[in-house]
Amino acid sequence: MPALYIMIPAALLIVAIAVYIFFWAVDSGQYDDLDSPAHSILFDDQDPQHTAAVEQARGTQAHVAKDASDKAPPHA
Repeated sequence: MPALYIMIPAALLIVAIAVYIFFWAVDSGQYDDLDSPAHSILFDDQDPQHTAAVEQARGTQAHVAKDASDKAPPHA
């Protein structure tokens, strides 16, 4: 029984910390980007920005490498 006097407040403290972290993440914009995860599955890991589909949808061209050796292979 005395263990409950420690375990219940400890559990409440952990829940309070988890709720605080969740609301901090929502307020700081961690869940605002809804487009990148949907587009990232379409591309290889060679594109670190994963913005080619977004740029193509907007009508802009993707980043063009200055040197041919730096250019990544095209995505299929």
